[in-house]
Formats: sequence, C-alpha cells, structure tokens
Amino acid sequence: MKLRQLLLGAIVTISMAACTGLPNGIEPVKEFNVERYQGTWYEIARLDHAFERGMQNVTATYSQNSDGSIKVVNRGYVTEERVWKEAIGKAKFVANKEIAHLKVSFFGPFYGSYVVFELDEDYQYAFVTSYNRDYLWLLSRTPKVSETVINKFKATSDRYGFDTEALIYMEHEAIE
Repeated sequence: MKLRQLLLGAIVTISMAACTGLPNGIEPVKEFNVERYQGTWYEIARLDHAFERGMQNVTATYSQNSDGSIKVVNRGYVTEERVWKEAIGKAKFVANKEIAHLKVSFFGPFYGSYVVFELDEDYQYAFVTSYNRDYLWLLSRTPKVSETVINKFKATSDRYGFDTEALIYMEHEAIE
C-alpha cells in the first residue's frame, strides 16, 4: 500500500511539474519587471482552447497581492450567451521575479505555466505561452496593434513551432 501511495504521489508531482514547465526551445524574458507588467492587457490573438471559446473583448489584469503573489483577473464577453465571464487566479514566480516564467492557478492547487517569451521594451505588447505549444497569446496595452506587431508575433511564433494558421483574433468593442 505504501508503494502505491508513493507511486501515486510521484505521478502527481511529475504531472504538476510538467504543467509548470517550459516548451522546448522557448526561453522566458529575463530582466522582467513585474511592476511594469501590472495593469490591464488586451488579448489581440490566441490559439483556441476551451476556457476562452466563444469569447471576445478578452482582457487580463494583473496586480500585486499582499503575500507577493500576483492577482490575475481574466475577463471576456461570451458572444452567444451575451454575458461577461470572469476568472480570478493567483500567479507565483517559478524561479525569481526577474524571469518571466510564472505558474498560475485558477483551480486551487493546480498550476499551469505562464511564460512571457517576447516583451516590448516599453511593456506595450507581450507574447505568452504555457507549458506546451497548444497555448499562445498576443497581449497588448491597447485594444488594437499595428500590422508590424501582428507580423512580428506570427513570424516569431512560427519560428518557435506554434500553429499560427489557427490563430483567433479578438474584437474589442463597446458592449452595453
């Protein structure tokens, strides 16, 4: 029985570590400044995944919690249902505050990677992934970006092996 519990514990630990790891060949931004990263970011493009399916006007807002972790508020408008949905989570740095590799949880003890692998020097746009290449986001401080930024995002993401043909582009419009 003890061996079974040890094996189960090892499997859970390995599974959780895999979800907070880095995709092969992708390095997080170094000299990251979490204070400059805080605030609201608009989702410009993403790969499809269940937890944002059917949403537009998606934003992510980051702020410092008193315990040093980062509060994450993801918000989006579900067009078919005509309702706003919001998810509140917590992020912690995997190594240290100067490396843009965090682990984020919206569901208790389960964490997933949040990896900023490209960041504008003025913190105006960011390219973000998770523990594998199924997750990809272009975030911006503004609801629209230039074609230059879109092209850079696609070229960089292509180079790293993401499926840029499957990108979904956000619409950010006023909704009553």
